[in-house]
Amino acid sequence: MTYFSDLGLAEPLIRALEAKGYTDPTPIQLQSIPALLQGRDLLGIAQTGTGKTAAFSLPSLHRLAANPKARSNASCRMLVLSPTRELAAQIAENMRGYAKFLNLSVQCIFGGIPVGKQARALVGGCDVLVATPGRLLDLIDQRALTLRNVEIFVLDEADQMMDLGFIVPLKRVSNMLPKERQSLFFSATMPKAIADLGKQFISNPVRVEVTPQATTAERVEQYVCFVNQSEKQSLLSLSLKKGLESGEITSALVFTRTKHGADRVVRHLNAAGVQAAAIHGNKSQAQRTAALGAFRKGTMPVLIATDIAARGIDVTGVSHVFNYELPNVAEQYVHRIGRTARAGADGVALSFCAPDEKPYLRDIERLTDVKLATVPLPENFSQEASRLPAPARRTQAEMDQDARRDERDARGLGGGRGGARGGGNGRGQRPNNNRANGGQGRDGQSRDQYIRNERIADDRRATAPRPAGFNPLAAEDREARQHQPQGDRPARSEPRGDFRPNDRGGDRRGPPRDRSNAPRDRGERTERPVQVHRDAVRPAGAKPRSDGAQGGQPNRKPGGKKPGGGGGGQRRWG
Repeated sequence: MTYFSDLGLAEPLIRALEAKGYTDPTPIQLQSIPALLQGRDLLGIAQTGTGKTAAFSLPSLHRLAANPKARSNASCRMLVLSPTRELAAQIAENMRGYAKFLNLSVQCIFGGIPVGKQARALVGGCDVLVATPGRLLDLIDQRALTLRNVEIFVLDEADQMMDLGFIVPLKRVSNMLPKERQSLFFSATMPKAIADLGKQFISNPVRVEVTPQATTAERVEQYVCFVNQSEKQSLLSLSLKKGLESGEITSALVFTRTKHGADRVVRHLNAAGVQAAAIHGNKSQAQRTAALGAFRKGTMPVLIATDIAARGIDVTGVSHVFNYELPNVAEQYVHRIGRTARAGADGVALSFCAPDEKPYLRDIERLTDVKLATVPLPENFSQEASRLPAPARRTQAEMDQDARRDERDARGLGGGRGGARGGGNGRGQRPNNNRANGGQGRDGQSRDQYIRNERIADDRRATAPRPAGFNPLAAEDREARQHQPQGDRPARSEPRGDFRPNDRGGDRRGPPRDRSNAPRDRGERTERPVQVHRDAVRPAGAKPRSDGAQGGQPNRKPGGKKPGGGGGGQRRWG
């Protein structure tokens, strides 16, 4: 058996590992650490929970400590990029623990908190910087950070980086990094697009693959229950309530596809007497941190999460994973159920499958090569479901707001059934495999451009001043604003002309235009004036006739300016 002490790590690192109770390296650590100590680039294929953080942290900290350097202002020696805030904070916390007995500083930056505070923390520089791409580029653009001194670069969860549309920011970061550096590239899966991205960061790497791609945790019992969409909430409430009361469930992680779907699940669970909280992109950073902290401590037994928020989070002791909605991307299922059965423990994954989700189930079983065992609905399910209390009734404005948000989610990162994981039409539907350029969003924009523009628009709408009692969905408010007086002009009581919808969903005033060549009624005239092309041949010295029969195409309308005409005359409409 091999121990950490046999891998050639520095004594302070061995002491830190012993303080944590770690003695035996995992397979990925055993294969990665010797190569990284030699300064080789690394391409690692491993799921979360396999020990990736220690695999790149321990040898990197060893190299930094063996070659001490004075810290440079607004710079770092090691950069670790993570796709989500929670994962970045988790990596930084682990690295601080490993560097406990070393004179190395670890800083972590991500969105959701004031950028000024983070910029001040980087003034004197640091040894290790863990960051999300967006906030990293914000600080670089503000000249609060430079990457010219980076010696070790780590890109973690590369496949999720591409799913979130970070391809363009990653290319920007790549161009800023020094050419002479050690690069580490980690991904749970390695399709061609991810491999092509890796070539931009690593050269002649050591390839480490500890598990076959797209395999699920071996110690997870996987089940599926076929249920109607309208019955899912009752089934989840009953399952959690009974499981927590009997002690069969110690802590459970529930996955939904949309952020507002997660909030609805929390409301129903709390009404049924089940303590639950949600983490997703619409929650503030303080709310997300508090919910995750309570879940880790066990004071909050149920956590509802979206795929993005929960990706890469390491929480020990999760006994059950519930797929309230099946993921529309099969690989996400692997990441979801990987939250349980960690550190040698057993786990249970139960998926709720509605009739319209059966194609997703077939994709999952094809990818994982596992046939999920079917479990029936509980006995007397209808009677017990009918006795569940409903959450407090919500106002119409709240329901309308959720409907709009769900529509935005449906075409966003969690919406619509897409094909492969990659670019697509909209923010979530991905019917093509064009991951190399991040995919195309709406109106031909790339996904990261579309997401950025949507966030900017949402921020502007949220901060725009609103009159008291303003309701954007009220038809009477729209009508009142439409006929509001302007200046000294009195308001119109009736709209001018006939209103009929146009092709843009609005209204168009007046009768429809006659685009035919048929004569139109203009009083006594029924014939249109004859018009001759301006290049028509006419006798020399002839003046243009008033009826427009000769002299070229008339070029002005009644009431317009009289332009000079060819041949010394003025062309007029008859």
